[in-house]
Amino acid sequence: MKNIIKVTFFILIASIITAQTIKYPVTKKIDHTDNYHGTIVADPYRWLEDPNSDETKKWVDEQNKITFEYLEKIPFRDKIKNRLTELWNYERYSAPSKVGDYYVYSKNDGLQEQSVVYIQKGLDGEPEVFIDPNKFSNDGSISLAGLSFSKDHKFASYMISRGGSDWREIFVMDVSSKKLLNDHLKWSKFGGMTWYKDGFYYNRYEEPKPGEELKQSNEFQKLYYHKLGTDQSQDVLIWEDKENPRRLFGAGITEDERFLIINVSQGSSSFNGVMYKDLKNNSEIKWLFDKFDSRYSIIDNIGNDFLVLTNLDAPNGKIILVNPSKPEKENWVTVIPESKNVIQGVSVLDEKLFITYLKDANSKVSVFDLNGKYLYDVELPTIGTVSGFGGERKDTITFYTFTSFTYPPTIFKYDVKNNKSEIFRKSDVKFEMTDYETKQIFYESKDGTKVPMFVVHKKGLKLDGNNPALLYAYGGFNISMQPSFSVARIPLLENNVVYAMACLRGGSEYGEEWHKAGMLDKKQNVFDDFIAAAEWLIKNKYTSPEKLAIQGGSNGGLLIGAVVNQRPELFKVAFPQVGVMDMLRFHKFTIGWAWVSEYGSSDNPEQFKFLYAYSPLHNIKKRNNYPATLVTTADHDDRVVPAHSFKYIATLQENNIGNNPTLIRIETKVGHGAGTSTSKTIELNADMWSFMFFNMGITPKH
Repeated sequence: MKNIIKVTFFILIASIITAQTIKYPVTKKIDHTDNYHGTIVADPYRWLEDPNSDETKKWVDEQNKITFEYLEKIPFRDKIKNRLTELWNYERYSAPSKVGDYYVYSKNDGLQEQSVVYIQKGLDGEPEVFIDPNKFSNDGSISLAGLSFSKDHKFASYMISRGGSDWREIFVMDVSSKKLLNDHLKWSKFGGMTWYKDGFYYNRYEEPKPGEELKQSNEFQKLYYHKLGTDQSQDVLIWEDKENPRRLFGAGITEDERFLIINVSQGSSSFNGVMYKDLKNNSEIKWLFDKFDSRYSIIDNIGNDFLVLTNLDAPNGKIILVNPSKPEKENWVTVIPESKNVIQGVSVLDEKLFITYLKDANSKVSVFDLNGKYLYDVELPTIGTVSGFGGERKDTITFYTFTSFTYPPTIFKYDVKNNKSEIFRKSDVKFEMTDYETKQIFYESKDGTKVPMFVVHKKGLKLDGNNPALLYAYGGFNISMQPSFSVARIPLLENNVVYAMACLRGGSEYGEEWHKAGMLDKKQNVFDDFIAAAEWLIKNKYTSPEKLAIQGGSNGGLLIGAVVNQRPELFKVAFPQVGVMDMLRFHKFTIGWAWVSEYGSSDNPEQFKFLYAYSPLHNIKKRNNYPATLVTTADHDDRVVPAHSFKYIATLQENNIGNNPTLIRIETKVGHGAGTSTSKTIELNADMWSFMFFNMGITPKH
């Protein structure tokens, strides 16, 4: 009788808060249209692009009020939040980095809002707090966003982000005393700090107009050198490009400090150029690669020559040796030829090349001598993802972190000379790995392309179509989706949810050709791949349309918005997070112009056609079968400005005539995701999983 009462109560609550009973805020419509090459496009919610207007602020408050009133009525919301809080409360470490005689690493005791940086002498020394970002603010909204040490290890510069914004402020401290110097730099963005002698290189923009900091287009980045003890106004301009306002510059120094390397990128394109300066001879800055026809990454120099990773004529990557006095292609020497696996990263340790490959979206590490002779592979615990192998060329000890879906991040100490790994630190998360299994399957997309997908679930799962499932993907910008552990997913797995992650075209899982197959006019391939993944899960009875949720962030948020428009009947719940939703105007804000190489631009008549054909905002129609949708964004997101999500949800609420709720959750003092405090991260995940279970009619047991 008790169970019958509980089920009846749940059904009653669910029936009360449906889309039909939710009174959405009335979103004003204005008479605004744009003419795109003869096509008139209405933009009635253009006014929501101004985050500083009183009208927009009022609208945000009203939307949040409706959303949180809905979430607060979910009877098990607190239960999920409490479980997540319990799971999150374990010590988490980063792999240590060697800084002279010291090691530096970060640690979170469990529920600290931000991880703390520690320093210790040797591996057996007593750890001391070096930087505690929790002291930057009372609410954890200011995060550490970068840390770099001078060559003599006497000074450290670090960056902070306020409220998750991409804007960075730079401070400098004395390592031994841990006291801050007077140096304070502002308006840096999309770059780091590279030390040389008694200062460092960094990039910055001109100060934006007041009130436009989170919206204004970021153009004319410049590279500067800052000398310790001087005011930012005295910094030396190293490089600028007055003819190409949308180029980005990043500085690096070879380990022997002989060469300054300037990486020049044109937005988010995987193609770039490289310049260099011989610091030993104080030469002029010269181009090494100036055609922007491929990706070039300087690994280090070997004497006068550069060791370079490139994918020119090698979509999966190769390593070459280039003489800067004869940089032409015909003079290159191939050290490591292209293989069937994609090169992800390269480091030099003990005069050996450590190459991390991507094989079917899993990590593989191979070691070669500097002449390209294969030596051996590094044995990894299982199928999964590895990161690390950092250090200097003389180092014989390094560290790497290994993780997989059911393998919490584990730090290994690695003996380079003997090719031996030993566990250095193991996560003590409250999770029984052996209760779950991971499969990698390959399914067929619409055009016959084989696409890999990982499927994770409890052992003994019944394939009867009744399991709840969450399908996640990204599909763009040459970014690979690889196995990784997430504490946030544990409440899903514990409650018999099938977690699936599809490795769509547009990523780097199979090199540049895989990337190109999902960009520009081929973007529809990405959506077809995702839809085919959902259909495979349903056909193979892992789940059903009534139990399938989908999730993606940023470019992945665009993905979710697009597939919901194209196949709404496939999904029960949708989470478009910080998504690029207005494909006709994305390039008008902050760094959005940098994505034109990936997406195209509505300024181009031919590109406008395919952008308009899938743009999430512009393809919403009046329907009664939109999934239950919870859009998430944040007020300090200056990567994908929240106007994308604002205009999208206003249009969706206007056109959704079914019973499923269409809500937006707008976080404060948070940006695109990086640096978000622990408590806000837990709250967001608790709200999403509660929303998901509730709209599937499931009461979680754990």
